[in-house]
Amino acid sequence: MYLPAAFRETRLEVVHGLIQANSFGTLVSQLNGELFATHIPFLLDAERGPNGTLRGHIARANPHWQAFSGQESLAMFQGPHAYISPAWYVAEEAVPTWNYAVVHAYGAPRVIEDPAAVREVLEETVNSFDTEGWSTARVDEDYIARMARAIVAFEMPISRLQGKRKLGQNRPAEDARGAARGLRALAEQMETAAQGKPGV
Repeated sequence: MYLPAAFRETRLEVVHGLIQANSFGTLVSQLNGELFATHIPFLLDAERGPNGTLRGHIARANPHWQAFSGQESLAMFQGPHAYISPAWYVAEEAVPTWNYAVVHAYGAPRVIEDPAAVREVLEETVNSFDTEGWSTARVDEDYIARMARAIVAFEMPISRLQGKRKLGQNRPAEDARGAARGLRALAEQMETAAQGKPGV
């Protein structure tokens, strides 16, 4: 991606943190000569490999896994983002922009064949994202085994990472603070509206 120096984020803990906080990502691969994208929740093992390893699963009926043949794929993670109005700046000459945080992770996905490892991916996915205390132990084991056969689990060692935080670092400090105030004011209006109070 286009990555000006002012917006480049190279701190591994910050990039990993953005992935973990925004783990529903987009996986893009070349399938039969065309780009193919799938939107899935990812697990990040930050300790496996110099850049970490992503794991996930897709439906076996989804042909995307057939692209996992040693070729590079791209996983994208989108963090917070917002329109920035020039009216929030002190500077008189400015144009609208969009501030955002994003991570691109590259690597060659490979299918996980071992049934125990597949089950581990499923269990970790549930444990990571279920907030109601549900677990696979509540379901018949044969049913879980059938469901596991209907998916393809994979892992993708991250060969390279690109982190981008376009947050107004290229603007004078007063402009950046003005944009932050503008976003806070918008958030407060949204809170007021959510409480059913009259708008301003």
